[in-house]
Amino acid sequence: MLPSRPISVLIADDHPIFRRGLCDILAGDPTLRLVGEAGDGEEAWRLIQRLRPAVAVLDIHMPRRNGIELGRLVSQRLLPVELIILTMDTEEALLHEAMNLGVKGYLLKENAIAELLQAIHRVAGGDCYICSALSAALVQRHAAWETLREQKAGLDKLTPTERQILKLISEDRISKEIAEILHCSVRTVETHRQNISYKLELSGSHSLLRFAFDHKAQLQGGG
Repeated sequence: MLPSRPISVLIADDHPIFRRGLCDILAGDPTLRLVGEAGDGEEAWRLIQRLRPAVAVLDIHMPRRNGIELGRLVSQRLLPVELIILTMDTEEALLHEAMNLGVKGYLLKENAIAELLQAIHRVAGGDCYICSALSAALVQRHAAWETLREQKAGLDKLTPTERQILKLISEDRISKEIAEILHCSVRTVETHRQNISYKLELSGSHSLLRFAFDHKAQLQGGG
């Protein structure tokens, strides 16, 4: 039985032939409806805001805003759009960054033809879909975080906001930038930094920064 309303999908990729192939795949599934396609990130952002598709399939490397930038914008604006990132890279850092932004789908381009439809249906239903080639990276991501938690018991005492700030510090964000991202004052961020240092038993003017840099991979993969 077909759903009463097809799942609306936007495709954004700067390679016309590849993008056309993805659109053709969607056309073969009556439960999906292609509402737009874009050849660069700026166009994709305009269409996402105007069309509000249920799912946006985004190439990670596009001119005029890449897929990660778009994921950050969607997250900041709290738009009800699920994202699938397409990439030719198997670099774990990109996967971690996408996951931290709330991206629910991540596909290698070489697997996209075979896995796209399944990925769209999964993320539209609220689940995650990571292609099999990258699933091992998720296991490593979780294991690294658990190891750090054992080494630093104070991590479990951090509030969700403090954890987010610690991750942002590991990305070399200064307090002013963090305040803008979290929509709070610089003084509030500085207070959180002091509380984080206290809970993690870190002393010294640069100890929190060193800790965040030294454990960036684990922090990006945890909590």
